[in-house]
Amino acid sequence: MSALPSEKALIPFVSVENMMRLVHHLGIERVLRELTDTIEDDFRRWEVFDKTPRIASHSREGVIELMPTSDGEIYGFKYVNGHPKNMAAGLQTVTAFGLLADVATGYPVLMTEMTLLTALRTAATSAMAARHLAPKDTRVMAMIGNGAQAEFQALAMKAVLGITDIRLFDIDRRATEKAVRNLTGSGLKLHACESAEQAIEGAGIITTCTADKQYATILTDNMIGSGVHINAIGGDCPGKTELHRDILLRADTFVEYPPQTRVEGEIQQMAPDYPVTELWRVVRGEAAGRKDARQITLFDSVGFAVEDFSALRYVRAALAGTDFFQQIDIIADPDDPRDLFGMLQRAAA
Repeated sequence: MSALPSEKALIPFVSVENMMRLVHHLGIERVLRELTDTIEDDFRRWEVFDKTPRIASHSREGVIELMPTSDGEIYGFKYVNGHPKNMAAGLQTVTAFGLLADVATGYPVLMTEMTLLTALRTAATSAMAARHLAPKDTRVMAMIGNGAQAEFQALAMKAVLGITDIRLFDIDRRATEKAVRNLTGSGLKLHACESAEQAIEGAGIITTCTADKQYATILTDNMIGSGVHINAIGGDCPGKTELHRDILLRADTFVEYPPQTRVEGEIQQMAPDYPVTELWRVVRGEAAGRKDARQITLFDSVGFAVEDFSALRYVRAALAGTDFFQQIDIIADPDDPRDLFGMLQRAAA
């Protein structure tokens, strides 16, 4: 009997280093475009997915979550945390990893880092929504909150929608300086602004992405004129919002999965019967997205497991023919499936 792992015991593992190699190999804007299309493809087949709100464990320091789903053939999940206080200690606010498995056997087929991949899929999801909801031919975006997600959002809107100007604001000037530094040379015109009000001047898309887990008012009703698209991605847990509720009274609001968004999103401020449109229905042409030039659209995005599934599916396909992964043996696979103890015993020989 062989003492070496069988092929079924080995699965591809994508480390942070290899994820970065893969993104640079393909080009980040290509990745964002292709990932946007992959997410949109999965939204078109929304009905095949298991859907459940994320499983969250909340503490005073933050939250740890599991985000599972399956399309009946492949199962996927993401482990992710959100700890805003980490930044003060020099740690990431969000870290993540994910896995895909074959439904027929239960055996994993991919394991990968998802801290970088979550940033990419979040930006791609924003771009996918904006493709259906933003004013036609808009070229200016305001980015309020210039933390770890800012550059990904900017590049996704450039790659997918053709945005040319980014107006940046953060209460921490160093965050804006970081974003400007990182986006220099990207082909975008960059504007560092002194206030949120200044940042949204002339912007057709307004993205809010702040980290503090508290009720906040990043945008007030008087700041929002007609015809804009608001991409609210900072709210992602109970008790955390970014928009004044009066904005929601004027906007047409689009969401990923209402049972999750009503607990975690901007609409947690509103009555249970506040009307929303599920984004998959817009993607499939079953509901209207942007209807006229004066409409205010709001994508109340909290992140949903199907988007992570799409990102994992994209990476699995992108790895073909590359060496941007390593094989790891995380599944015990004895020659005789009834003899797990024998496999353990022989390992001591």
